[in-house]
Amino acid sequence: MRRSQSGFTLIEIAIVLVIIGLLLGGVLKGQELINQAKIKNLANDINGVTVAIYGYQDRYKRLPGDDPGMTRWTVAGTALTATESGDGNNVIGTAGAGYESTTNTTENRMFWLALRLAGFIGGSTATIADGSTQPLNAAGGILGVQTSALGLTGTVVCAGSLPAKIAQALDAQLDDGNLLTGTVRAQLEGATPPTAVGAAALAAGTANYADNGSNLYTLCKNI
Repeated sequence: MRRSQSGFTLIEIAIVLVIIGLLLGGVLKGQELINQAKIKNLANDINGVTVAIYGYQDRYKRLPGDDPGMTRWTVAGTALTATESGDGNNVIGTAGAGYESTTNTTENRMFWLALRLAGFIGGSTATIADGSTQPLNAAGGILGVQTSALGLTGTVVCAGSLPAKIAQALDAQLDDGNLLTGTVRAQLEGATPPTAVGAAALAAGTANYADNGSNLYTLCKNI
């Protein structure tokens, strides 16, 4: 006697497909919410740096990192020296150094030390190295400052290692969405981020952001 083989009915298959669709939709929606949160946090980080600069200027009449008066503070029980303070030329930045500088005595990094010692931003000041370290941005890259970048003049704040989708959305929120124009500009990073961005440098080989799933960008905005 033959035994009939049981299988899935069309209704059961339809229910499974609906459940899979709901799960995929939830994952995609969740990822979009995460990206939107990162974009919001990045915008807040960049705007927060601007507010901190203005607050520091109002209190000390100098730019953070460019302040010779940083000798007012002590770190690890030792007063900061003139070498560990700014030169007071009203420019945040040391020649040859960019936002990604790893040298503590550059104004690009002393900028963060000054803001932390003054209480405008959080972070450890147990050592000069701790206090001068650039904070991480919401995408996992670093947040830094330099003078002039990507055709922008004056002091700029830069966020590194941003995925293309996030960088373009942030550019659109703060400016015009085009990496080559406006007050927000960007550069495709090399194989080993972070990438230095010079005064005249522009992203080569593309007219705008290219989202291929792996491109990372450094984005800079005028203070």
